[in-house]
Amino acid sequence: MKRFAAVTLAALMLLTVFASAASAADSVEIRGPVFNGSNIDDIVGDGVTIDATQFAAFYYDIDDNVTTETLSIKNVSGNSGNVIGEGGIVYSTTIQKVDYEYEKPSLGWDNYSLLGFFADKYIPLKSNSADKLAKLVLDSDDKYTVRTGETLDLGQGYSLQAKQVDVDGEKVWLEFDKDGEYVDDEIIDVGTGDSTWDVELDDIQDEDDVVVLKVHVNQVFQGAVDSIAQIEGIWLIDYANAIKIESDDEFGDLDDVSINGDTLNITNEDSFTLTRDSINELAEGLSFKVADTPSNVLRFYLAKEITEPGTYEVRGSVASGEASWDASNFAGFYYDLNDNVETESLSVSDLDGNVIGDGGLVYQTSIKEVAYEYENEDLGWEQYPVIGFFAEEYIPLKSNSADKLAKLVLDSDDKYTVRTGETLDLGQGYSLQAKQVDVDGEKVWLEFDKDGEYVDDEIIDVGTGDSTWDVELDDIQDEDDVVVLKVHVNQVFQGAVDSIAQIEGIWLIDYANAMKIESDDEFGELDDVSISGDTLKISNSDTFTLTRDSDQEIAEGMSFKIADTSASDLRYYPFVERTAGNETTNVTGPSVGGNVTVGENVTTPTDNVTTPETPEDLNATTPEATTPEEPTEATNATGEEKEDSPGFGVVLGLVGLLGVVYLVRRNN
Repeated sequence: MKRFAAVTLAALMLLTVFASAASAADSVEIRGPVFNGSNIDDIVGDGVTIDATQFAAFYYDIDDNVTTETLSIKNVSGNSGNVIGEGGIVYSTTIQKVDYEYEKPSLGWDNYSLLGFFADKYIPLKSNSADKLAKLVLDSDDKYTVRTGETLDLGQGYSLQAKQVDVDGEKVWLEFDKDGEYVDDEIIDVGTGDSTWDVELDDIQDEDDVVVLKVHVNQVFQGAVDSIAQIEGIWLIDYANAIKIESDDEFGDLDDVSINGDTLNITNEDSFTLTRDSINELAEGLSFKVADTPSNVLRFYLAKEITEPGTYEVRGSVASGEASWDASNFAGFYYDLNDNVETESLSVSDLDGNVIGDGGLVYQTSIKEVAYEYENEDLGWEQYPVIGFFAEEYIPLKSNSADKLAKLVLDSDDKYTVRTGETLDLGQGYSLQAKQVDVDGEKVWLEFDKDGEYVDDEIIDVGTGDSTWDVELDDIQDEDDVVVLKVHVNQVFQGAVDSIAQIEGIWLIDYANAMKIESDDEFGELDDVSISGDTLKISNSDTFTLTRDSDQEIAEGMSFKIADTSASDLRYYPFVERTAGNETTNVTGPSVGGNVTVGENVTTPTDNVTTPETPEDLNATTPEATTPEEPTEATNATGEEKEDSPGFGVVLGLVGLLGVVYLVRRNN
């Protein structure tokens, strides 16, 4: 038994030493138009209003051209500098009618009442009153097949179960459940034509006969093995979490509520300060993001931060004819708020009906300079060139040429602490490892890896003041001396157990996947490429049809969504898709990678460590650390010369394992 315990302890210690599971929550930011002026009075004038055509987070139905929400900044007496006075912010939303995704008016699938509420879709429990709401869970015309005994997950804990299927009688017995508990059931006769089941419940926020679920069964049939029901048309609200809004409710800084039938208005009772260089939460996930500017400049936009897992559409303003978009009216395009920098534009001209003529669809982008998130001009952290490329942030390998690009992986001024032997995941397979830390000498030996393979390393002397390591590589798309990584080490210090290096300032490009753009390249429907120094222009050499009731890809994940309208009308907008959700990555330290946001780890979990390569020398984990020896040379996987261990470091996990081995032998 003692031997088993010792072996188990050894296994657990190995799991501790080589722990590699962590998750980082991604988010999607959807922004509204940018307001830029000397102060709030200069910006507001007689008042400004943001609606769904300008702010992609607000509810918008392109087919019916329906919006419900607006946010206004009013000209009130309390406005001054960067302060919006009492009653100066007004959020308003009004119930509207929209069509079901599954349209069958003869079967009761014509339209329903909907209210956008702080950029989420809600259903009023009473069609003419905005005070009692339930979030819309599902509105779908997709087809689903369910076999006898199968359960269809509808989301938010709701589900449908096919209890039995009667093929000959053309019937199916469905059960509706919430969190596995029975709610209602019905035998649906598909043969009669009345094949829709409306689930009505009572006492939902004191309201009775509330339709919470609509299900249309298309047909029943016999599969190779099972009897199957085909469902086409599902509509569901989250009745279990329905809310009642009252006049004394508060929604963040919007706390003056007025309900007038089908309209809800909420304003601020107190003044609201647009604090520079910060995100100022307004209400229910809506915020004002304010630039880091001097006191005589005020620049900000309305933003919605989405963290709930899913794929979201980030769209531009709605057009009905020839139009153009840049970062001010298309939130998908790259934009730097602090430096007020945008690079991309998209235009439509030569439009005949719904057909764009040759060369009428033009995408253009140019290189601009922006500041590093970690700003320290004395250490070389001033500005770097950037270029938006189909709504993604890229870095030109040459600052004056737009033909060779690498995607920006990381630009962060967050603080990260790494212990001797720990690895910091930078995302996209890139990582930094703290090989050894010399506290007394104020040095840290860092190694830069790609997919676990050595790329470069450096001993950084924090004490000299030149504590930034620029990793320069050659032969990146035939370019030499390309800076692919910048790391600033803030300090080294002695923790309770380990010697620790604190990193503040990381910048990284995905050099391994750098690309070269040439004149004969094609990007979806854009295939006429022109490169002129720092500017890239791509247009269509063939006609482009805006097919109604469809999504038409333009290029590289960018598309047009076109409304289902009559031939005499046209309504469309550009969009890109962004995904939010928990991203699980294999890490051995703090996870800072991610496509949208960077983790905010300030310290590293002690169990997420890897094994240092030089356990025989304890100098790096004691206050008596010494200056490292000069490294010797070896050849790495890329053909460059790699420095061996300077000879200082320790593995506490290995010491523990040796102790376990002793216990096993002793008990034998």
